[in-house]
Amino acid sequence: MSEPALSVTNLVKTFEVGFLGAVPGVRRLTRGWNLKGISQRVEAVRGIDLRVEPGQVYGFLGPNGAGKTTTIKMLMGLVHPTSGGGTLLGHPLGARAARARLGFLPETPYFYEYLKPLEFLDFYGSLFRMTARERRQRAEALVDRVGLRHAVNRPIRKFSKGMVQRIGVAQALINDPDLVVLDEPMSGLDPMGRKDVRDIIYELRQAGKTVFFSSHILQDVELICDRVAIMTSGKVRAEGPLSELLDSPTRNVEVITGPVDDAAKARLGALALAVQVAGADRLSFMLADDAAVAGFLEALRVEGGRLVSVTPHRRSLEEIFVETAREAAA
Repeated sequence: MSEPALSVTNLVKTFEVGFLGAVPGVRRLTRGWNLKGISQRVEAVRGIDLRVEPGQVYGFLGPNGAGKTTTIKMLMGLVHPTSGGGTLLGHPLGARAARARLGFLPETPYFYEYLKPLEFLDFYGSLFRMTARERRQRAEALVDRVGLRHAVNRPIRKFSKGMVQRIGVAQALINDPDLVVLDEPMSGLDPMGRKDVRDIIYELRQAGKTVFFSSHILQDVELICDRVAIMTSGKVRAEGPLSELLDSPTRNVEVITGPVDDAAKARLGALALAVQVAGADRLSFMLADDAAVAGFLEALRVEGGRLVSVTPHRRSLEEIFVETAREAAA
């Protein structure tokens, strides 16, 4: 088995919130005092395991407060785990050796607002010790790729939120990284901007790069991800190839038929979960699963009905997401 691009085992992060957590050394000084209510421990990440293979596009999903951003900060070495650990491109989390091959866009980036796009990208390229020529060529190409050529002479402080997000994606790619980690890359983008970012992720996958990103826009995740993890309340509740999560055995099957008389409709409807009119001369019967289809089609033949179509209905990623979140909250 090849070495994973990203791997964590039993990763835990607990924060001290309040007075005790805010002042260094205060816990030692106040030992034995009754400080109930002044401070509390918050388990932001509660022992998660992840493994992302090279070349995968991996979606990291969860509601606000699930622990996604805290997890990503630990992956980037910005926050130290309370316990557990992992590797990034074959190196321990936070190791400097992995950073030269890493691209990262945080959820709420803060950039030097007085810089123009090419100046901004040149600055970030210099952090990777790229030559001036490499920085210039790469910056010019990325400005075009993220659709900011029209704003090339405009300082970032005059950018809209969507434009800031675009230049943020560009800086995450300035060093041609092997692993790209994006925290909510679609945030603030209009439909065209989201499509541009999806296309960039497609191109990265075709080039053999690995992309790990969080998002609230489930439609985009469903379009581009190979594998996903759904996180709620600090734990990963569902994880696996997207195709397997969507292709669950509980999917329904819609059968469209031609018209039948009321008695036949009632008899056929008894075999279905739901029946509704699908047009002037069509009926829709929703069946529980593939196993129910054979019996229904035989009954339709006996009734003299006409089959129009049979369409399996997979659960959407949104349905799986909501179901997982509700089960975790129960």
